[in-house]
Amino acid sequence: MNKQSKFAARAALSVVAVAAAIPVTAWAQAAGVETANPYGLDALWKNGDFVARFVLLVLVAMSMGSWYIMVTKFVEQARANRRAKSADQQLWEAPSLAAGAAQLDERSPFRFIAETGIDAAEHHDEVLLEEVDRNTWIQVSIDRSINNVGNRLQDGLAFLATVGSTAPFVGLFGTVWGIYHALTAIGIAGQASIDKVAGPVGEALIMTAIGLAVAVPAVLGYNFLVRRNKSLMERVRTFGAQLHTVLLSGRKRNVRAVANAG
Repeated sequence: MNKQSKFAARAALSVVAVAAAIPVTAWAQAAGVETANPYGLDALWKNGDFVARFVLLVLVAMSMGSWYIMVTKFVEQARANRRAKSADQQLWEAPSLAAGAAQLDERSPFRFIAETGIDAAEHHDEVLLEEVDRNTWIQVSIDRSINNVGNRLQDGLAFLATVGSTAPFVGLFGTVWGIYHALTAIGIAGQASIDKVAGPVGEALIMTAIGLAVAVPAVLGYNFLVRRNKSLMERVRTFGAQLHTVLLSGRKRNVRAVANAG
């Protein structure tokens, strides 16, 4: 065998050795072929134990509940703002408060406040004419209905605050639990190579990332909804003050003039 044949044979053997040393995933990446991620969510679910899966399900439930509350509360606030405009247009332009309240939506909080104030005024005139001051009785009744509306608007916000404050710690618990099991497996195996450490630890850190992904939207949604609630409650209180003024006047007509004067 001449020198050129020997050189070609050695080169071929070198190529085969390098090819055998390179992992299959590296060849697939170099060729542009997509391969399954061995350290993703799928591996976390398959390799995780009962505790890891339970933590993951809890985070998913928190996320779904948060988004459901944020969407429904936003729609509820938008509907309440539209009803506030209709209340200003229909109630004060009606020939009487009773007729104006009957024109409002049955689920409108402004109709609830108006009917509560009207019932309080009629009840005072019929029963409590001497025992309780008219102004005090109507004011107490309207304030109670406004507080009920405010409590209704606060429904669900406590859940958002809870998720925003606890989701990172739930994810951190899942991370600590996953790292503990990873270190236990490494100790049993008796070796700590990078392939045995990176996978389990990386999968455990996914829990922390999921916890943050659940908490951040919940906190932002909570602050956004609270700010909109404050604006809406200002309109509700203004409506209650105008209603109080009209009821104290005892007038059945020219309601808008009395309300604006108040």
